[in-house]
Amino acid sequence: MSAHFHSFGPSHWAAMILMFATAAALVAASRAADHPVLDKALRWTLAGFLLADWIAYLAMFYVNGWLALGNVLPLNLCDWATIAVVVTLLSPNQRSYELSYFWALAGTLLASITPDLEYDFPDVRFIFFFFYHAIIITSVLYLTFALRMRPVRGSIRRVIVWTLSYIAVAGTADWLLGTDYGFLRAKPHVATLFDSMPQWPWYIAECFGIGITAMLLLYAPFWVGDRLKRPRTV
Repeated sequence: MSAHFHSFGPSHWAAMILMFATAAALVAASRAADHPVLDKALRWTLAGFLLADWIAYLAMFYVNGWLALGNVLPLNLCDWATIAVVVTLLSPNQRSYELSYFWALAGTLLASITPDLEYDFPDVRFIFFFFYHAIIITSVLYLTFALRMRPVRGSIRRVIVWTLSYIAVAGTADWLLGTDYGFLRAKPHVATLFDSMPQWPWYIAECFGIGITAMLLLYAPFWVGDRLKRPRTV
């Protein structure tokens, strides 16, 4: 029988430290970006890991009889972030990168810090969860620091539009199917950051506000850098 997951317990801390250590190691090896063949191999490997983990996770749920309408559809924000990250890894471009950057660092990272997870290590669901989130974050950091991709003016506006589109799609599916993708119908039943928020539907608006604040903070270093590089007028 698997142990119950405890936020910020030893296994949670170990998973997060390993996640950031892996990302840091890959960024430290960013010279790979100067070698097109090595860079492409690395990006395609990361994309392969993401897709393989996603497929294996669904297969594991199917084999164990856990697969249900509420977890089989790609309607979590992390699913949309995965698609954006895979597209960017396979074919680097500004539009999918900025979605990857903001969704991964404002959403996936927060999901790793306060995970909607019931089972602790060494349960396979724990391993799949943190491996999946680690690859997303590692991929975005590699794209940012090694390939020197970055959000630009207009990125936040476009990401907000895409996020509202996600809420519309997931919310419609929840309404039609009785599911809870994006936690748009109810809070997680395990301890998360949602516990400190008001009741439905007000926590949805608060989450959206937190998301916009996080995006502004994530864009701030680039905005400051652009201001410092701007030539001064006498």
